[in-house]
Amino acid sequence: MTNLHRSLILGASAIALSACGADEIVSPGTGGNVTINNGGGGGGTPTPTPTSGTLVTPAAGCPTISDPVGLTDSGTISGPTGEYRVCTMPARFTASSTLPYIAGLVYRMNGRVDVGEDGGPAPDNSDGLDDTDVELTIEPGVIVYASGSSFLNVNRGNTIQANGTAARPIIFTSRDNVQGLNTDSSSGQWGGVVLSGRAPVTDCIASGATPGSVNCERQVEGAAQPAIFGGATPGDSSGSMSYVQIRYSGFVLSGDSELQSLTTGGTGSGTTLNHIMSYNSSDDGVEFFGGRVNVKNLIVVGAEDDSIDTDTGVKANLQYVIAIQRPGAGDTIIEADSDNAFNDSTPRQDTRISNATFVHQKADDQVVRIRGFADYRIANSVIVSNQGTACLRVDGQEELFRTTGADEAGPVAFDSLVLDCDTPFRDGSGATAAEVQGVFDAGTNTNSAFTNTLTSLFLNGSNEDGVPVFDVTAWNSFFELPARIGAVYTENADWVNGWTCKSSTVTFDANTSACTSLPVYN
Repeated sequence: MTNLHRSLILGASAIALSACGADEIVSPGTGGNVTINNGGGGGGTPTPTPTSGTLVTPAAGCPTISDPVGLTDSGTISGPTGEYRVCTMPARFTASSTLPYIAGLVYRMNGRVDVGEDGGPAPDNSDGLDDTDVELTIEPGVIVYASGSSFLNVNRGNTIQANGTAARPIIFTSRDNVQGLNTDSSSGQWGGVVLSGRAPVTDCIASGATPGSVNCERQVEGAAQPAIFGGATPGDSSGSMSYVQIRYSGFVLSGDSELQSLTTGGTGSGTTLNHIMSYNSSDDGVEFFGGRVNVKNLIVVGAEDDSIDTDTGVKANLQYVIAIQRPGAGDTIIEADSDNAFNDSTPRQDTRISNATFVHQKADDQVVRIRGFADYRIANSVIVSNQGTACLRVDGQEELFRTTGADEAGPVAFDSLVLDCDTPFRDGSGATAAEVQGVFDAGTNTNSAFTNTLTSLFLNGSNEDGVPVFDVTAWNSFFELPARIGAVYTENADWVNGWTCKSSTVTFDANTSACTSLPVYN
C-alpha cells in the first residue's frame, strides 16, 4: 500500500493500464491494500489494444421507448471490449421514457439532449409555462456516450432517475472512451450532465430582478441556446442520480465557457444525489449554482479546474467527499463563490462539508479558496498538498468575521480539520494569512501541522483515526455522526467499492475496470 507522507513522494514509474480483458468484470471489491502509481498518466493517442476474442457482440437492435421519436439505430461502434449497437437518443424527450440495460448496446447523445420542455421558474402556470413532467429513467449498467458539444439537460419541471448500483453503475462518457483511444490524462471530450431546477439563485440575468425570487433566473454556463434555471421553490426536485460515473467531460460549448461533469443550476432539496464520480473533467468536477444541494459519497478525480465549485447563493451539504487531482493538473479543490457586485445578495451561500479527503498535487495558489461573502464550514476532514501550495485562503473580512446581516449563517468555521501542507495559510485579497490562521485555530481539534498517514491517497491511517470527531448532526438533519474524520476509514471503507473506475491517479477498488476502458458484465 502506497503511503502518502508529508513529502508526498510521487512514484516515477507508470503502471501500465491495458484494455479491459476477460477477467476484468465489474463487481463489488473487497477493499484492502492497493499499490498505485501517483503519476499523471501518459499523453498522446494510443492504439487500441485488441483483446483475445470479442468480449461484447452488438445487440440485435434498439429497444422501443415511450418517446414518440424513439431511438435511432446508428449502426455499431467497436473498441477493445468488443462491438456495440449504437442507439441515438432524440434531441428532446417529450414523453417519460426508460433506457434499459441491454448487453452489447450503448446509447448516444448527438448534440444537446433535453429532458422535457422548460417549465419556467414557477411550478404552476403563473409564468405562462406548464410543466411537461417528462421523466427519463436510466437503468443500472447503462453506458451513454457523446462527443463534442453534446450534453444532457434536465429542464425545469422534468426529472431524471439515473440510479445505478454498486455492481452496475451508470456511465456517461465519451466516444473515444468507447473506442479505447483515451489515456489517463484525456479530458474535455463532451459536455456533461446538467440539472436545471427552480430553487432560489442569485446573480440574476434580468436587470432589476430580486435575487432569490421567482423572477431571478440564470443561463447554464456555455449553452449556446437557452437553458434556464432558477425560481423560488427550495424543495424542487430534478429527480435522482446515484452510482453514476461521468468521465472525460468539459467540452467548450461557447466562448471560454465549458461544462463540468455535473452542473446543478437551482436544483431543490427534493433532488437526490449520492455516489457520484467525476473523472477527468477539463473544467470543474462539479459546480453547484444556487439552489439546495445535498450530496453524499462524492468522488472527483483529475478535474483540471476546481474539483468542487459553489456559487450564486447555493445552500450545499456534502458528506463523504474525495477530491484527488492528477499530479501537475487542476486549480483549487474548493472554489467558493466569486467576488462581484452581488456579494450581499440573498440567499447567501452556505456550504457545509464533513468527512472530506482532499489531495492537491500541483504547485499552485491554494487548495481551498473562500470568497464572495460566502458562509462556509468544513469539519472532520483532511487536506494534503506538498507542492508548496497553501491549504487555506479566505479572501475577506466578511467571510472571516461577519455575524450579522440578511441570511447570514456566521463566519467561516473549521472543526476537526487537519492540514498537511508546506504552507498552511496564505493572504487573501482582504484578509491576511495570520487572520485566517486565527479563525482556524479557534476551531475545535484543528491542526495545521499535521502529518498524514493516508494510504492509496484516500484511506485513513493511524494519525487520521486519532483525531476527535466533531458532531456535525447539530448543523442539520442531512449529516450523520461519523465514526472518524476523513472520507474513508475502517468502519465505512466499502462505500468506494464496485462502482468506481481505476486509473494511474488513484485506484479505489482493484476489481473494477480502468477508466480508460468500459466494464463488461456477465
